[in-house]
Amino acid sequence: MSKINTNKLTIIVGCGRLGAELANSISDNNGDVIIIDQNKDSLRRLSFSFGGIATVKDGTDIDVLKEVNIEKAGTVIAVTDDENTNIMIALMAKKYFNVKNVILRVHDNSKQPLYNDTDIHVICPSELTSKAVKEMMGGGK
Repeated sequence: MSKINTNKLTIIVGCGRLGAELANSISDNNGDVIIIDQNKDSLRRLSFSFGGIATVKDGTDIDVLKEVNIEKAGTVIAVTDDENTNIMIALMAKKYFNVKNVILRVHDNSKQPLYNDTDIHVICPSELTSKAVKEMMGGGK
């Protein structure tokens, strides 16, 4: 961990297509990034030039989050394939570890009351796609 600048550290939980793309992009731009996934095969999505730290562990385990210095991270991004897991990770990062910038991916925004008023940034791909399609069709917002 000594090579990591924790002030600019990004921790990503979930190394699916989106998590890997984000980790590769941050690494390619000389950012400090740690990516966590329970499945070691998922880490194969990382590019050969990936310069961050990849670890096969449970991103919902508080001891694992402490081990990667989550409390010193500038940003935590929760993008696992399980929505409830993402919500739990985001809430732990924000409420328990006081991470300033927390980003949460959800597929169903019906659970919004769980993270309302938490200062967590929420990305819902279906809502973003719907909005983009409406704009492309000339319907605006």
